[in-house]
Amino acid sequence: MKKVIVISTSLRAGSNSDMLAEKFAEGAKASGNEVEKISLRGKEIKFCVGCLSCQKTGACVFKDDVPDIMAKVLNADVVCWATPIYYYEMSGQMKTLIDRMNAMYRKNYRFRDIYLLTTAAEAEEDTPRRAEIGLTGWIDCYGKSSLKGHLFCGGVTDARDIEGNASLMQAYEMGKGV
Repeated sequence: MKKVIVISTSLRAGSNSDMLAEKFAEGAKASGNEVEKISLRGKEIKFCVGCLSCQKTGACVFKDDVPDIMAKVLNADVVCWATPIYYYEMSGQMKTLIDRMNAMYRKNYRFRDIYLLTTAAEAEEDTPRRAEIGLTGWIDCYGKSSLKGHLFCGGVTDARDIEGNASLMQAYEMGKGV
């Protein structure tokens, strides 16, 4: 059994990327894993100010929802990120959280396998390329971890457009495979 954290970064109710995250989580649970899905919707996540205090103390100077999320990520075996693609990049909320996780850099971490789920109005295969590159920059800072899978569903614009899409079953199967 693995400990799986799924981070849904969209702030829109009924978002397509959140629906992919839910299916990934269901698949991981079906395989007997301990799964927690964290939605950034309603969370307070302040911007990093680059003070680097976290590099000295191991903790950020800001008191918001990030330390709790960070503790869960540090203790997970698998981390799955789900994001809508905005202007061919990850959501701002996802990038802000990644920046704030700088305090994790020198800490012990369990996660090895990272997954990425992306959705966009655009359907071209290379639409999520920059988001994957951005996430890979974070992964590269944790030498024992790697990107194990990336699922992209394009052509979904409005909330819940993804309903009935084959990508939901693909996310479920990807989750089962962790």
